[in-house]
Amino acid sequence: MGNTYFISRHPGAVTWAARRGIPVDRTLDHLEIELVHPGDTVIGTLPINLVARVCERGGRYLHLSLSLPPELRGQELSAETLERLGARLEEYEAVRKPCPEARK
Repeated sequence: MGNTYFISRHPGAVTWAARRGIPVDRTLDHLEIELVHPGDTVIGTLPINLVARVCERGGRYLHLSLSLPPELRGQELSAETLERLGARLEEYEAVRKPCPEARK
């Protein structure tokens, strides 16, 4: 069993995960991809290119998903607000592929 990393700079998200009993070994503001080893789990809201790198390294990625109304974008959200908005973890896998159109 590997390590579980929660990647977030948002206190409300960290509190939300703790209240849900989600087991986390380390909470980090930023993912250093070299930390990820086969069997590790990364939780957060990472961009797709980092999700692909986590998967390439043998890690599992769980995305903190929610339906965010436009008026709340850019605001710091509390754990209570995340709960009210239906925050949940969803597993994603991503594969990075070369793009022939980008070479033109």
